[in-house]
Amino acid sequence: MTLPLFSAPDDPGPSFSALLRRLEGATAAAQPAPAGAGFTITHGTTIVALRFAEGVIMAGDRRATAGSSIAHRAMDKVHPADRWSGVAIAGAAGFALEMVKAFQLELEHYEKLSGNVLSLEGKANMLASMVRQNLAMAMQGMVVVPLFAGFDTRRRTGRIFTYDATGGRYEETDFHADGSGGRDARTTIKLGWTEDMERAAGIELAVQGLYEAADEDSATGGPDAVRGIYPTVATITASGYQEVDEPEVAERFAALITRKSSQGLHR
Repeated sequence: MTLPLFSAPDDPGPSFSALLRRLEGATAAAQPAPAGAGFTITHGTTIVALRFAEGVIMAGDRRATAGSSIAHRAMDKVHPADRWSGVAIAGAAGFALEMVKAFQLELEHYEKLSGNVLSLEGKANMLASMVRQNLAMAMQGMVVVPLFAGFDTRRRTGRIFTYDATGGRYEETDFHADGSGGRDARTTIKLGWTEDMERAAGIELAVQGLYEAADEDSATGGPDAVRGIYPTVATITASGYQEVDEPEVAERFAALITRKSSQGLHR
């Protein structure tokens, strides 16, 4: 395959989406759905992120809903963006998953063409632009709300970025939770978070946030020991993005449930 050549005014630079627009004439704006289209949209629900001593922990429940029904029980909502960052998704699941894939491709394309890794703020800004491009669909109810976090190799610390449906980008200082159970998860994490938390304590707090959200929000899935389904949890540190093994997540849940039972909070 021969790589295309562009004149200086038409050079798309290191942006993969700009390259596609040059080659195929694609437009950045989302196309509206046909009037009266009758289909049920699958939605992802609760996602959380919090800083700990070594970086950032991200977690998400596994349930996806379609109206009042459970559409999927084992959806992954936390994904690596590149070596030192991750993205979690809530909202219209189909559009969200496609956005994650496009975001991963954009970062890889940028690094290959420029020979440099984009800064963490640059990655956050790139994702904001992608969320903004989905605004036409968001106005029709198909909102995508990502949660972006990573290890800033320049500042040597973990950072968390949140978004609204218009592409507005905001940095959170210590933690955040989004999705239908976000308020309950955020309250739980707020009560338990401390500066420079150790990895084990941070994972347990993220898991507890999702547990409390599932207890109050029907769209958020709790631990399913029968099917062996537990939330996706990942850490992002100077060593990079690493998903926490499921047996460890199950162990944290078991410890949490044992503690609650001993405190008489199971009623």
